[in-house]
Amino acid sequence: MDKIKGISASRGIAKGKVHFEELKELEEIEEKRIDESKIDEEVESLEKAIDKAKEELKKIKEKTENEVGKEEAEIFGAHLMFLDDPEFTGTMKEKIKEESFAAETAVTKVMQKYVVMFENMDNEYMKARKTDIEDVSRRIVDKLKGEEDVSSEVADNTVVIAKDLTPSMTASLDKDKIAAFVTAIGSRTSHTAIMSRSLGIPAIVGAGEEILDAVKEGDKVIVDGSSGELIVKPDQQTLEEYDKKIAEYKEKLALLEKYKDKKAKTKDGEEIEVAGNIGNTADVAGVLENGGEGSGLFRTEFLYMGRDSIPDEDEQFEVYKEVAEKMEDKPVIIRTLDVGGDKDIPYLDLAEEMNPFLGYRAIRLCLDRKEDIFKPQLKAILRASNYGNIKMMYPFVSSFEEVIEANKVLEEAKAELDDKDIEYDKEMEVGIMIETPAAVMIADKLAKEVDFFSIGTNDLIQYTTAVDRTNEKISELHNPYHPGVLKLIREAIDKAHENDIWIGMCGAAAGNPLLLPFLLGAGLDEFSMSPASIPELKKKLENWTREEAKEVVDKALTMKTSAEVKDYFEQISE
Repeated sequence: MDKIKGISASRGIAKGKVHFEELKELEEIEEKRIDESKIDEEVESLEKAIDKAKEELKKIKEKTENEVGKEEAEIFGAHLMFLDDPEFTGTMKEKIKEESFAAETAVTKVMQKYVVMFENMDNEYMKARKTDIEDVSRRIVDKLKGEEDVSSEVADNTVVIAKDLTPSMTASLDKDKIAAFVTAIGSRTSHTAIMSRSLGIPAIVGAGEEILDAVKEGDKVIVDGSSGELIVKPDQQTLEEYDKKIAEYKEKLALLEKYKDKKAKTKDGEEIEVAGNIGNTADVAGVLENGGEGSGLFRTEFLYMGRDSIPDEDEQFEVYKEVAEKMEDKPVIIRTLDVGGDKDIPYLDLAEEMNPFLGYRAIRLCLDRKEDIFKPQLKAILRASNYGNIKMMYPFVSSFEEVIEANKVLEEAKAELDDKDIEYDKEMEVGIMIETPAAVMIADKLAKEVDFFSIGTNDLIQYTTAVDRTNEKISELHNPYHPGVLKLIREAIDKAHENDIWIGMCGAAAGNPLLLPFLLGAGLDEFSMSPASIPELKKKLENWTREEAKEVVDKALTMKTSAEVKDYFEQISE
């Protein structure tokens, strides 16, 4: 019996037999050129392949919509958009016409350009979108070769194992027969992970490529999607243990289901705002289905990615308006653009930086490019505020001057809308993200210029502990239990309340059940997290009052190490 550890992508436990799915590697295609006399013919072949790919994708989209859900099927709507994007497919044609590349080579070259762009992003969701580019490109190449889309036949209780699974591969499998998914690479934001969570199928990602040799076709395995552990050829005792765990997990799911429609309340009846983070319009459904009372973070970066120009005011307005209307007057906090030196968006012409995390990014970039980036976005957000309960916040603030200057641009945006008699919410709340120690240190001054704070713990931990959260060798040092991080969180909350503004949290720590008593006791007003975490947090809230949780804060802040803090939080959560 062997145990292999990966990343928990979709909770749950399953038993089954292994079936391997092979991932074609487009990068291995040999570079080919054609004679100039064949260029028109090659372009025509590419256009026909694109048309065939579109027809297949329409069928897959319809199948996914029927079997999984409309929101999940939108991933294939995005694939269709890529095929209609003149920047994407047009560049392929240009490479045939101008460089005499064979169509397959042209497709691969363009794909590689986009893959590098997405890989260089530090946003996990956007980084995972490189798989979509690879999937679309692979489909075009298959059509060029005359290959048809063939679905794998699987038996009941199949555990699918692969190096990675593209959106198309995942969609083509018979979901009723799949017990679990396990991939060697990938992240929690991969399409496989997202679809697994939607279907309630356990999944592990990032288990390492050694898994491809350690497990054989037909092997019996147990997949613990909650712990991220794969057990190969379990013995009888282990099978019996996991039968009990499976039964207990089903009971837990049934209990959590009840919390989706319940108000989030403490043990003594205090209502707490529990919201969900979203990265695009499709994510709204997950927030509402899990009982979220709004969105504490709407990341707008997806609007700027995978294109060749800045989205204009009208395009942005339509997206923000759609989210506001879908949320049915529940609050939506839109974060202004948070990209910079570590995210390669070619049309922004950002210079390469030695230390991009400390560089030209987020509010710094926006304030430097007020007219073409910042003001159009502010005007789009303001216009959308007329259609729902929209609030707005500036990311990565580290100085008082940045807030003053940003608010000045906001006033200019309002004046321009007033001149055109365009309506917007004159009382729209404006806040800032607390992501740097500097912002905490001057929070009393910043609070006088804004309506609310939202703590972004992912970056706050990074900048407080000097730990690059993307560096796998030191990833264990990036944790929310560091006593210094906890002190900064409490200080930010205290300064917000002393200045009569509310404060929320939209970083990953907000959805961490172990941290709940500390954050509640410290006085946090709003918790915003991954939508799937909402029901469990609501349930945990019922175990505590604010007064009881204050004792947790006092005790935790006397501790010296992260391990000591975590052990204490685990003890009181049992």
